[in-house]
Amino acid sequence: MNVLVVGGAGYIGSHCVRQLVAAGHRPVVLDNLVYGHRGALAPGVAFHQGNLGDEAFVGRVLRAEKIEVIMHFAAFCYVGESVTEPLKYYFNNVVATLHLLQAMLDAGVKKFVFSSTCATFGVPASLPIHEELSQAPINPYGQTKLDIEHALKALAHAKGLSFAAFRYFNAAGASEDAVIGEDHHPETHLIPVAIDVAIGKRPHLELFGTDYPTPDGTCLRDYVHVDDLSRAHIAVFDRLATPGAQLFYNLGTGKPTSNRAVIRAVEKAVGKPVKVIESPRRPGDPPALFADSSKAQRDLGWQVKFPDIDAIVATAWKWHQSHPSGYGDR
Repeated sequence: MNVLVVGGAGYIGSHCVRQLVAAGHRPVVLDNLVYGHRGALAPGVAFHQGNLGDEAFVGRVLRAEKIEVIMHFAAFCYVGESVTEPLKYYFNNVVATLHLLQAMLDAGVKKFVFSSTCATFGVPASLPIHEELSQAPINPYGQTKLDIEHALKALAHAKGLSFAAFRYFNAAGASEDAVIGEDHHPETHLIPVAIDVAIGKRPHLELFGTDYPTPDGTCLRDYVHVDDLSRAHIAVFDRLATPGAQLFYNLGTGKPTSNRAVIRAVEKAVGKPVKVIESPRRPGDPPALFADSSKAQRDLGWQVKFPDIDAIVATAWKWHQSHPSGYGDR
């Protein structure tokens, strides 16, 4: 299948591209390289540099490459920044995505795989989080993702669009062969920041919030390996054959891991301590988020290959060892 991967030079998108190739599909990457990296592009995969909100450009790519399904990973995703710069998130995550959807419908493409998020649930009414829980985002990032979920449902009803929205939890880790991995600028994700501290690239790690109602006072999150996420996105293809299909799946290991436990896992992998400075909570951070992924397991046959934080951190550390400066393009 010809698959346009929007944001395919980014962290999750680049891993999904490699999984698509391994599964026998033909991925095509569209990325503006604002956050993506040329070094993350898979060899031999067609690449088009441009903006997802440019309908004319996207339409030309869709037609030239004979695209059959679109995967969309090109959202801005810094929760804290979404609180301080909400318009940036609404323009990219909502407005530009609506232009992408218009372009695909104009080109006759009717299958869409959307990278959504557990942030649409806000502070969940119960744990673990299943697909039918009420959604009440507490930050603009989560709200923008929910807005697109609503748009997709309307388009499925009105235009016969078939879509899958994956609400996943904390993507982490790197490819097993350490060819691609996590390299954000700025880097805010806990695992790579902790690794940088352990190896002396940063003076300390700022631990936001130590007074949450959790066993050790720090946030609980569900860390899921980036390749496990990618495999689920491909496993859903057959279910998109039904016109107007509306599919929602939570993706996570179901195992809550505290921030302090993540730091300990990094110290174990690297063999060095991580200096921590405790700071107040960040706005927009719920105390606990972890998934009930039984629906994806049942419908898609999805199983995680990396079930615990130690296994996930080991792949991240392997990437950092072989790429001490990331992709080296910033």
